[in-house]
Amino acid sequence: MLVNFINEITNFQLTNFQWLLAFLGSFFLGLSKAGIKGVGVIIVTIMAIVFGGKSSTGVLIPMMIFADIFAVIYYHRHTQWEYLLKLLPAMVVGVLLGVLIGNDISDIVFKQTMAVLILGIVLFMIYMERKKSDEIPKNRFFSLSMGLIAGFTSMIGNLAGAFSNIYFLAMRLPKNQFIGTAAWLFFIINVFKLPFHIFVWKTVSVQSLALNIFLIPAIVIGFFAGISLVKLINDELYRKFILIVTAIGALIILFK
Repeated sequence: MLVNFINEITNFQLTNFQWLLAFLGSFFLGLSKAGIKGVGVIIVTIMAIVFGGKSSTGVLIPMMIFADIFAVIYYHRHTQWEYLLKLLPAMVVGVLLGVLIGNDISDIVFKQTMAVLILGIVLFMIYMERKKSDEIPKNRFFSLSMGLIAGFTSMIGNLAGAFSNIYFLAMRLPKNQFIGTAAWLFFIINVFKLPFHIFVWKTVSVQSLALNIFLIPAIVIGFFAGISLVKLINDELYRKFILIVTAIGALIILFK
């Protein structure tokens, strides 16, 4: 009865199981924004199953901004603006490229290329971890290339998290600084992306915003659950967790 009522308001004809998946994806979104990084691929996959590939990006963007606000408020004191500003300009350019050519790219080729690229970078990071190297990449090309790819993948498939995760790990940011810097970065980028979803791709509508309202409780629950989990993880374990989950996410993209 409740599902029929929500479907009528939102104009989305979802089954009970699809609503369950949508709530699960929203819960994972809350977890991710609270600092349980690396689950972004799972969120994107779940939402694509429920709403379809391109439509799911429009459903997700307002919810990501809502969760970003929570993350910025909670972690703002840990933000490292130096590293954020190194990544942000290239990400903006990447988003614009995604807007211009995103519709012409094969979804399969895009995802397979991104998966291989993510896995390659993760394997290199694991190699550096095993060498116990504390060297921080200072080459400007590294931040520019990671920012460009992150912005592009953010617009096309909401997959920027994997690349920003790798960048912040490479910068050796402690756990809370990592989360706080990522919070502001993605809040800015997601707000920048929103008008393109509304006016260019037309993936955000009154109906999709109504749907978002019903999914907000799952985001809030996930966010506070994530905060509790992050407190239990020390910096070293957090780095390993991010690398492992990011690699698993890349494998999911590659073989799904």
